[in-house]
Amino acid sequence: YTMQKRFNIKEVAPNALKAMVGLEIYTSQSPISKTTKELIKIRASQINGCAYCINIHTQDAIKNGETNQRIFLLNAWRETEDIFTEEEKVVLAITEEITLIHQNGLSDDTYSTALQFFSETQIADIITAIITINLWNRVILSSHLVIGQSLA
Repeated sequence: YTMQKRFNIKEVAPNALKAMVGLEIYTSQSPISKTTKELIKIRASQINGCAYCINIHTQDAIKNGETNQRIFLLNAWRETEDIFTEEEKVVLAITEEITLIHQNGLSDDTYSTALQFFSETQIADIITAIITINLWNRVILSSHLVIGQSLA
């Protein structure tokens, strides 16, 4: 199976790419930990089946000190006991519920749990990080970008 070459967003919609980069810059500057941001990026990319993003963000996470064990167990995080913190577990739940928005959306239970650990501003930043990686996943999958190709 070979994918048909499609558009390069930088060439055909440079202002859209610029807006996407703006969201990425906002997210990168938010006070959410780098570890949490990478968990969000990897988990959403797993759900969306975006090999390009999984490849980049697992490498970035490892460079940032993340363990192989946690990355390997990320898609089964609910079945782990003490591998992820309670804060990380609620972030992963939010990530899944927003990435799979068509199912039930962000549940009241998950939001209430998040409020035990995070301020509303922090939750907004977490949600923005989730929305941003979902945006990248969708553009990359729609444009058939493959591992090793440059987005720019």
